[in-house]
Amino acid sequence: MIELDNLTKIFETGNGGVLAADHISMTVPSGEICILLGPSGCGKTTTLKMINRIIQPTSGRVFIEGEDTSGMQTEDLRRNIGYVIQQIGLFPNMTIEENITAVPRLLGWERQRCRERARELMDVIAMDPNLYLHRYPNELSGGQQQRVGVARALAADPPVMLMDEPFGAIDPINRAVIQDEFLRMQQQLKKTILFVSHDIDEAIKMGDRIAIFREGRLVQYSEPDDLLAAPKDEFVESFLGDDRALKRLNLVRVGDIVSPDIGTVRPGETLETARQRMDEFGYQLSILLVNDSNEPIGMVPRSVASVTRGYCRDHYQPVPATIHVEDTLRKATSLMFAEDTTWLPCIDDAGQVCGQITQRAMTRHLGSRFRSTTRAVAAAESEA
Repeated sequence: MIELDNLTKIFETGNGGVLAADHISMTVPSGEICILLGPSGCGKTTTLKMINRIIQPTSGRVFIEGEDTSGMQTEDLRRNIGYVIQQIGLFPNMTIEENITAVPRLLGWERQRCRERARELMDVIAMDPNLYLHRYPNELSGGQQQRVGVARALAADPPVMLMDEPFGAIDPINRAVIQDEFLRMQQQLKKTILFVSHDIDEAIKMGDRIAIFREGRLVQYSEPDDLLAAPKDEFVESFLGDDRALKRLNLVRVGDIVSPDIGTVRPGETLETARQRMDEFGYQLSILLVNDSNEPIGMVPRSVASVTRGYCRDHYQPVPATIHVEDTLRKATSLMFAEDTTWLPCIDDAGQVCGQITQRAMTRHLGSRFRSTTRAVAAAESEA
């Protein structure tokens, strides 16, 4: 856990002082990612750097796992905090293995232990240790160097990591890949992470909590869904953008709103049965055809079932699309638009149909969350 208690920084200038961080107080629970977000010059990077004393606080305290770090030696503090920056900062004259094991070697780890740790971390960041450990940074792509930078920050197994726009200089495709890999790593490692970003979409994707800064002050500190559903003021609302309702599509999984109530037919059933089942479930255009393992294999159109006799196995069309229960509503919406449909059959890890999702269900879910939050805010304001 990281706790910031009235953390303040005033930079002295010839004309007085500049308040860069104004009594920042917040708590990041153990194992969570907190994204520091805001416009340039708002104090987010200053706040991050005060935690490991790259910038000395003017006042206030930092607690890590309940321990006041003001009594710790700066070197000891930094060795227990992983630090990743946008510029990566790998040592050009060291091999990848030497870069990764820089801190463990300073801590006196034995050579074999360092070597094993480097190989272990290369597997974690999805880079073959046999291919890369003996190379130098200039032999790697920017994305690979960034991964190595993350591995180096993890080398001594620190409980806390600080990341200052670590993926900002990477192209969008590789950035998305690295973000996904980092989230996969975090599921296993459960580090406590403060992460500076300027990208709202990245913050929503990566963060368990998001802290919005403005002019050195912490304006709002919330979980992503709460932030998008109930911005605290006009600044936060404008910073999040007019499409904040659409951004919430990234936060909800299909499985959260899937309906198990779905009508299907089997290949050996008649077209008459298919038409009757469409009437029963209120389907106007078609019904899903599944095999004996309950896997989707096609769609039986009403236009065929209404005028033709025979069996479903002889009269079906391909399934336009399916959606996995772990996919986001954003992906579901994209598929619906692409296929010009208002619903999708949902499948599980075994590829079996487990229900359906509709545009109406998505609208209701997002709308109810917004309405309930709005009512709660209004009630709190009226009590005040």
